[in-house]
Amino acid sequence: MRRYAVLGLVLIVLGVLALSVRSFTYFTTEQVVGPLGFFAWDISRPHTFFINPIAGIVAVAAGLALVFIPGRKTA
Repeated sequence: MRRYAVLGLVLIVLGVLALSVRSFTYFTTEQVVGPLGFFAWDISRPHTFFINPIAGIVAVAAGLALVFIPGRKTA
């Protein structure tokens, strides 16, 4: 299989995934010391990453273009 076709298929899969999942959230844990310094608490903070749907559309379009590019003709 051609390299461009494989890259195109990967872009199509990532584009469809970006269109189906709008955002994802991951958590980080931090240790916070109390006001007197005797106690420490573990705090879990959420971080949300939003994916623009336009990025998914562009990825699918670029993937389709790469899949349908004709291959080189050998002599």
